[in-house]
Amino acid sequence: MSTMNISLPNSLKAYVDEQVAGRGFGTSSEYVRDLIRRDQDRQRLRGLLLDGAASEPGPPADTAYFSALRERIRNGKTD
Repeated sequence: MSTMNISLPNSLKAYVDEQVAGRGFGTSSEYVRDLIRRDQDRQRLRGLLLDGAASEPGPPADTAYFSALRERIRNGKTD
């Protein structure tokens, strides 16, 4: 694992320490890794949402759509 050192103003360092103590993280490094992973997840979701927004509309998600979906699942078809 690589090491990265960061400098924080006292107010941010105090905030990180509070988060570590109050949210069950063992170290500030664990907290920062969690923040980075969550940011990666948000970026992936943002990309998927933008891709979806740029795509052609799909079929309407009405009662018939959900009925057909339930039937596919009951029959073991997942594609």
